[in-house]
Amino acid sequence: MLKNRLAKFGLAVLLLFFLTAVFAPVIAPYDPDEIVASDTLAPSLSHLFGTDDLGRDIFSRAVYGARISLTVGFVAVTISVLIGTLLGALAGYFSGWTDGVIMRFVDVMLAFPSIFLILAIQAMLTPNIYNVMIVIGLTSWMGVARLVRGEYLKIRELQYVEAARAIGCSHFRLIFRHMLPNAQAPIIVAATLGMAGAILTESALSFLGMGVQPPMPSWGNMLMDAQAYMRDAPWMAVIPGLLILLAVLSLYFVGEGLREALDPRKYHARS
Repeated sequence: MLKNRLAKFGLAVLLLFFLTAVFAPVIAPYDPDEIVASDTLAPSLSHLFGTDDLGRDIFSRAVYGARISLTVGFVAVTISVLIGTLLGALAGYFSGWTDGVIMRFVDVMLAFPSIFLILAIQAMLTPNIYNVMIVIGLTSWMGVARLVRGEYLKIRELQYVEAARAIGCSHFRLIFRHMLPNAQAPIIVAATLGMAGAILTESALSFLGMGVQPPMPSWGNMLMDAQAYMRDAPWMAVIPGLLILLAVLSLYFVGEGLREALDPRKYHARS
């Protein structure tokens, strides 16, 4: 019961973030890059979260930062899920040397610490939001591939797959039409949890100056800008940090709720 409540809470928070991102121009009272006249950095009636060192409204930048973080998370997870599902499905279905080659490649990718691999690639590229999304997606598909491979190894032995193979179904139809729908539960859960990881990675890269570049607002570079004002204006760091925490926790709550809801063993136990 507790997990269900947490999942509902997480879903509500994610919906709020999604609506905030979609309607950012309506919700934000100022343009995120607009320098407004303010005598102090502190919050006030005209600036609910205060202003940063350049006089930009923090609330407006936080609202637009939600759009950046959710976009990066969604696109990066889409890339990683597509690659991981394809390679995992091929490895699990064909087995043999195909499985061996693909899984050794997965092992090689897992041997590299992901954050250092991403930093190395970003250092060779021009840091921008598009490169961030692509790099995170291309370096985070391995867990999905292993999950999908495990599901396909189980599904390929089921009777309906044998029957479909006996009547002459092609490999492509078997993999993507008959087997993939029955392997979608772990993919959905992995995508939800992977989006949380992508948001954290983007925030870390932006904090280090290797992610989303100013003046484009992101929660990570807002934290970077707040470093010099931790004593005088701690809310400059607390606000984006709290938003990152809420977004990541909500995704984990939803992921755990989906894991519980999509687990067939728990379904049979309840029935």
